[in-house]
Amino acid sequence: MMRVSLPDRPGSLGAVASAVGTVGADIRSVEIVGKQDGQAVDDFMLNLPNGAMPDNLVSACTAIEGVRVLWFSRYPEGGGLESDIEALERMQQSPERAADILTESAPLVFHCHWALLIDAHAKQVLLGTELAPDLTTDAVAQLEPVDLTHSVELAENWVESWGETTAAIAPVGADRTLVIGRQGGPAFMASELARLKHLCAMAVG
Repeated sequence: MMRVSLPDRPGSLGAVASAVGTVGADIRSVEIVGKQDGQAVDDFMLNLPNGAMPDNLVSACTAIEGVRVLWFSRYPEGGGLESDIEALERMQQSPERAADILTESAPLVFHCHWALLIDAHAKQVLLGTELAPDLTTDAVAQLEPVDLTHSVELAENWVESWGETTAAIAPVGADRTLVIGRQGGPAFMASELARLKHLCAMAVG
């Protein structure tokens, strides 16, 4: 995934796409994450050819006036609107498991590394994806308030042996909370928090 800030004007997206093509990368999808102060923020899901250097891709993009690469990292393939719709369809088909389904789908839907569903009162983990940390009570306390949708930047060793993490938190009804995390970034934008809040509201079974 490459998160790019680019001028919010016609032709900017095409220029970035052309730059991506110069290093042989294949664009799988582009998602508009948000807009602010005349700039758009887009997530590009890419396939890089064998031997291609990410630095060359970043350099090709930043050579365009007004373009900045905010983040570049490996993420689960896919994502975007289709993933949102697929997750919602599965949630509607099995409403009693809606929160579990959203948790399992979150890394793909939100371009994040892991997701956890926690008991908001007992502060205990109910379900986690493969790469999720083992949260202690002290670690959960760093995510407070768990009944309010927000994001938080967590310092290195917030969980033992874990690096810097950006997390987004949203309540699922009155009793549960969904936590999604990215290792090192990028930060969750307001539009991403709005999507998270909306899907968590839909997951209340």
